[in-house]
Amino acid sequence: MWAASCLASCCAACACEACRTAVGSIGRRSARIAYCGLFALSLFASWALREVAAPLLQSIPWINHFHKTPDREWFETDAVLRVSLGNFLFFTILAVIMAGIKDQKDPRDKIHHGGWMAKIFCWAVIVFLMFFVPNGVVSFYESISKFGSGLFLLVQVVLLLDFVHGWNENWVAKDEQFWYMALLVVSVVCYIATFSFSGLLFHWFTPSGHDCGLNLFFIVFTLILVFAFAIVALHPKINGSLLPASVISLYCIYLCYSGLSSEPRDYECNGLHNHSKAVSTGSLTLGLLTTVLSVVYSAVRAGSSATVLSPPDSPRGTDKPLLPFSKADEQEDKKDVPRPVTYSYSFFHLIFSLASMYSAMLLTGWSTSVGESGKLVDVGWPSVWVRIATQWATAVLFIWSLVAPILFPDREF
Repeated sequence: MWAASCLASCCAACACEACRTAVGSIGRRSARIAYCGLFALSLFASWALREVAAPLLQSIPWINHFHKTPDREWFETDAVLRVSLGNFLFFTILAVIMAGIKDQKDPRDKIHHGGWMAKIFCWAVIVFLMFFVPNGVVSFYESISKFGSGLFLLVQVVLLLDFVHGWNENWVAKDEQFWYMALLVVSVVCYIATFSFSGLLFHWFTPSGHDCGLNLFFIVFTLILVFAFAIVALHPKINGSLLPASVISLYCIYLCYSGLSSEPRDYECNGLHNHSKAVSTGSLTLGLLTTVLSVVYSAVRAGSSATVLSPPDSPRGTDKPLLPFSKADEQEDKKDVPRPVTYSYSFFHLIFSLASMYSAMLLTGWSTSVGESGKLVDVGWPSVWVRIATQWATAVLFIWSLVAPILFPDREF
């Protein structure tokens, strides 16, 4: 028994030391990836508590103070919202603290890049305390999360536009026949996928014998946008490329599918009602995947000259890697020179705050369909209209990104 106790103590000490060493090794550039890891941990916590925490929440008097105990699904939704609220508050507090940082000599710069044991502890405490707040606070957070999720989807669109334009510029800058052919091939593949997918949408969501005018409008309007993107991109004054237009077209047809597949399962024009469980799981997986990719991409692009995260007075065109590959890179960051920051720390954390709201809406079916559909997530008319509105916003922003340099040639976009 004594030997077992000593062995357990040694293992615990080694584990603590390993965690301390791992956290202490997080450097200036790897800090951005560490924030993504913390966000991924919050997603896992939300999913885990959604599956197992309902019986515990039912026994907490300040949560279950109803005359009649709600269904299990209500407690599952409540658990996700409370974790999301804690995550939202943690990153929002950091966003407020980091507001106005101009150079790396600011003491708050060290808070952003260091103190990881303290930050992880604070995050865990904040999430834990959210299970003691009244239901009314959680209900209010649920309401504003729908608006915050819409803002996050717009951020996703901006990041996607930043990605596709950067992709196109990078290949064009090589000025070689191979890369021009690669641009053409990728564009053609995207367009083939777009029109093939649109045919499936007609088959799945406009079944014969039913009046599905709304679904027909969504699909046809999406195809109109696809042709409009190509026409604007190839206009002589724009001098654009088909690659961004084809990628955005594929994204818009995906948003159309995502919206139509979120229609209630008893809606007669939803041809996927026989595969509701599989579609629901697929929607959740794709939604969470795009959320994680968006926050990771925001971390990777932070500091790039083209990114929306760079403040106006930051240095442009930095070519430094996200993670240092040599000791010289680490030593460069230790020089006692007041160098300006290369991206907005405050806006960086704000993206995580909005992503927390969006992930909560995904896991709870936008907090409207849980009671109707049980385990189904991301189902209901609010989800449909959020996706369609995001598609329309994507179209407006993409066309604006093409015509703005022509309308305002003296401004930088």
